[in-house]
Amino acid sequence: MLINRKIKFMKQHRGRMKGVACRGNNISFGKYALKAQECSWITTKQIEAGRRSITRFLKREGKIWIRIFPDKPITLRSTGTRMGSGKGNPHSWIFVLKPEQIIYELSNISEISAQKAFKIAASKISIKTKFIKKIIK
Repeated sequence: MLINRKIKFMKQHRGRMKGVACRGNNISFGKYALKAQECSWITTKQIEAGRRSITRFLKREGKIWIRIFPDKPITLRSTGTRMGSGKGNPHSWIFVLKPEQIIYELSNISEISAQKAFKIAASKISIKTKFIKKIIK
């Protein structure tokens, strides 16, 4: 799974999910892409499940790029802990996904197989997504 090796601060605030992605909303590497339409927290397990489903469907053909990386820690306190006594220890890692953010990119495959692969991967993420392709001039 995707795990952050070194960060400056181990615990972060939750923050708000609002606005549209300013960066990472254009196809940079591949020919086809899966773009998010909603705000969400995407966990490492969801990203990895989507990647696995794409590679298994395409039978390891083509090239895949994962454009998101979970860099925000989520903390949990043990059950039965009373109120107060500070913030819990880091439990898992997430990525704050905004609308118009590209999640995966593919190349070296046909458009129909890319659409089918992204449809399977989108079911693992459980948000509204959109299939887009690069316009070549």
